[in-house]
This record gives sequence, C-alpha cells and structure tokens, in this order.
Amino acid sequence: MPYKLLIIKNITHEEPGLLHELLHKHGIEVTIVDLSRDGILPDPLDYKAMLILGGPQSANDETPAMRLLIGEISRALKAGVPTLGICLGLQAIVKAAGGKVLRSPVKEIGFLDPEGNPFTVELTPAGKTDPIFKDIESPFRVFQLHGETVELTGSMQLLGSGRLCTNQVVKAGPAAYGVQCHVELTPEMLGIWAALDSDLKTMDRHELLKQFDLIGKEYTRTGLVILYNFLALAGLT
Repeated sequence: MPYKLLIIKNITHEEPGLLHELLHKHGIEVTIVDLSRDGILPDPLDYKAMLILGGPQSANDETPAMRLLIGEISRALKAGVPTLGICLGLQAIVKAAGGKVLRSPVKEIGFLDPEGNPFTVELTPAGKTDPIFKDIESPFRVFQLHGETVELTGSMQLLGSGRLCTNQVVKAGPAAYGVQCHVELTPEMLGIWAALDSDLKTMDRHELLKQFDLIGKEYTRTGLVILYNFLALAGLT
C-alpha cells in the first residue's frame, strides 16, 4: 500500500491542525486533498485510514463535490477503512451511513453557549470504553462551529453528548467515528478562522483567543490524545 493516511479538506482554511504534530512525530505518510479547490478525490480504498475535516457546506448539499464525498465515504465504510470525521466530516459520515443531517436545535459557536456556559462533551458508557477515548477524562471542553446536527440509525452508537446539541460523537461502523467539535484546533487556526468565518466574525476575536488561552494546555492535550488514539486503532502508529 503506497499511502497511509488520506486527509480531505472541505475548505482551504480548515487544516489538520494538531494532527500535523502527530504525523511528523510518527513519520506517517499522508495525502492531503482540498475538495473545495480540486473537486477530485483519490480512491480511499488505497489508504489505511481517512480523515474528513470541516467546512461551511452542508452534507445535504446536492453539489458535485458533496455527492462525490458522500459516495466515497460510503465506499470506505463498506470496505472497513478506518475513518474519522470532524464537524462537517461527522455529518458526512452519518449521512453516508444512512443517517440524517438536520438543523441543530442551537447553533453552537465558540467556546461558550448563549448563556455563557462552556461547551463540553460528556462521554456515554459506550464512549468511556471505546479505544478512541483511551486516557480521556469526561467531560472535556470543546470548541464548536456548526448549525447542523445528525440523527443516528439504530446501528450507530452515541459515544459523546452535549447539553444543547446531543449527538456530539458518533460511531458509525467498527472503525468509523465522527466528532462534532473541533478537536484539531490550534490557536493559529482560530486566529485565521476568526477573520474568515461569517459566524466568528461577529464575535470579539481577542476574547475568543483569550478563552482559548485559558484552557489551551488542557484542550491541546485532549485533541492530541483523541487524534493519536484514532491513528493507533487505524494501525498507523
């Protein structure tokens, strides 16, 4: 197998973030494609694992790029390719596996909910025993940037839940995971997003970065552990 990890970007500025550190540390070969620019994807069955990043699109879009993405995820899931989706990536995985993507009851943006409470994810009993959350304490703080959520099929497992938007972490197959929050986020990425994203541009950029700084050490550790656990269960480390 010539390649190890396929990373799919749905918009140029949403990068792998913390994952770069792990890829470098463990010498993992990677192919990164920007679907928003190229409109093409390599065959995911040529890779040991696949990661789908976020973006402002909806998994319900009937664009050529989204139809291609959903179709290729479906092929990968049926073939058992270990897959992790973040934000839009979660929604695309659930849709490809037969679930639904719906408007979220609350549009979750930033580190705090509309009442000023921190966004957190609470692991379910299944989540607490799943290898992707090895060495992760529950609940953990998260950054959110989404207006849609997912409806699971009976064969899917809920691994983590939120107070306002319930379905935060989903297992859609033996090695297929989706997380609604941005576990890959770095301060540098947040600074870029704050200048580009329409929802984040309505917020105080300096306050956002300050909120991240207050929990940065804990947040970074959580993200690195979850991402490492996925790479490990995919046989890449």
